[in-house]
Amino acid sequence: MKQANKKNRKRKSSKRRTSLFQIIALITIGIALIFLAVQPNFSKRSTDQNNNKIEIPFTKEGELSFISKQDNSTIRTIDLEIAEGLAETAQGLMYRYSMSDQQGMLFIMDNEEAQNFWMKETYISLDIIYVNSNFEIVRIHEHAVPLSEQNIPSVKKAKYVVEVIGGFCDKFGIEEGDKISFESL
Repeated sequence: MKQANKKNRKRKSSKRRTSLFQIIALITIGIALIFLAVQPNFSKRSTDQNNNKIEIPFTKEGELSFISKQDNSTIRTIDLEIAEGLAETAQGLMYRYSMSDQQGMLFIMDNEEAQNFWMKETYISLDIIYVNSNFEIVRIHEHAVPLSEQNIPSVKKAKYVVEVIGGFCDKFGIEEGDKISFESL
């Protein structure tokens, strides 16, 4: 009788292990099926977000020239979009996905003081050019990292800030000490 009880206990124990294994396998399969069912929705959402991305078009509001400190000759002239006031300054070049080397944005600040910019929601690399009230370039920060929230300081006092496509200053030889001039339309 004792041997029969031992065999029954072994069978029950074996059945319990098999049942436990089956339950774990079913749960694993269930989780995998749920993941597979949900995953296409994640990829669809990101595709939908990319297709519905906000993009703000460039609006020409003036022209800006970079002037050589060596001989006062014009190095390069670009079309200009102008940001004045808090709302336009805060918006800047956010939600832009492309820009040519013939375009830029000029920020006209209320006061000449040390300025700080960042690249939040800005998808293209920019050269950020700080300019004092005498229209002299006092600092150039080249190739600002897209989407970064790190401050990019002017260090020196600046009244104007010019943003152009990353690499612009190298390409056209724009340097600190050069000047700018601009006209609104």
